[in-house]
Amino acid sequence: MVIGGVLTEAISWRAGFFINLPIGAVMIVLAVRFLVEQPRSSGRFDVPGAVLSTLGVGAIILGIIESSESGWDAPLTILSLGLGVVLLVALVINEKRAEQAIMPLGLFASRARSGAYAIRFLYLGAMMGFFFFVTQFLQNVLGWNPLQAGLGFLPMTVVNFAVALAVPRLNRRVPSFALLATGLALTLVGMHWLSLVSIDSSYALRVGLPMILIGFGQGLTFAPLTSYGIADVTAHDAGAASGLLNTTHQLGSSVGLAILVALGANVGDSGTAANIVARVTAALSGASALLLIALVVAFAVILPRELARRTDLSGAQARR
Repeated sequence: MVIGGVLTEAISWRAGFFINLPIGAVMIVLAVRFLVEQPRSSGRFDVPGAVLSTLGVGAIILGIIESSESGWDAPLTILSLGLGVVLLVALVINEKRAEQAIMPLGLFASRARSGAYAIRFLYLGAMMGFFFFVTQFLQNVLGWNPLQAGLGFLPMTVVNFAVALAVPRLNRRVPSFALLATGLALTLVGMHWLSLVSIDSSYALRVGLPMILIGFGQGLTFAPLTSYGIADVTAHDAGAASGLLNTTHQLGSSVGLAILVALGANVGDSGTAANIVARVTAALSGASALLLIALVVAFAVILPRELARRTDLSGAQARR
């Protein structure tokens, strides 16, 4: 965020897209040096699955975005959403029949994995909305330039980094579910706090402090969420499970942001500071709702699995 702010201020917002180039180059060098080559396996790539998943999700995102401009009853909105649903149903049918499915449906048999995918989808949708709309508030309401807006996210970034480093030590003493639930709850509290901003809100009280809570929550959430996403997966499906985890990460970001943009657009389209605040509060309230649903999913889907697993372990120890 900070580097992006520097490049936007000094060059253009387009320059931010080049940040990934040096990072990608370093990753290529490190991958060649450290990653072990795996045995090659023969098979047929699931082209229909790749095409159906891409077009299906793309159509749904188009429909949601179109709804913010033309309304939910607009022909293009209805057509896009309907086509997206049909394509995703076709994807499921294809994955049942594919010899080497790009998305093995057996991955969803585990409550822990299914819950982790759903939570990651919801969480990333909320977080992408957070970055998008808070940036608008900092620049268009508080009057900050891009560099100042980038620096404004430091409270969250620093706390997130510190907490993420501490999670492995915490996980030796605290169950993964407790870390996940606490992280979701803290993010929810911080997001709801942010949704209460007004046109005369100060940065320190209404933005900086909520960001600290969000950073703390995010630092606690991702490690256990990743662990649950690949829990009990076989070596054969490990790559697919990891890929599905990252796919839900990206889909949650895009679909969630599209939903929140549509939600904010319904408030109004004028460029006044008051209207921008109204859009920000509406969108962040929506982000809070996504986080609340994610927390409910954690308790309804993952917690029962954890309790059952703990009971099985206790029973096995008693039999010994």
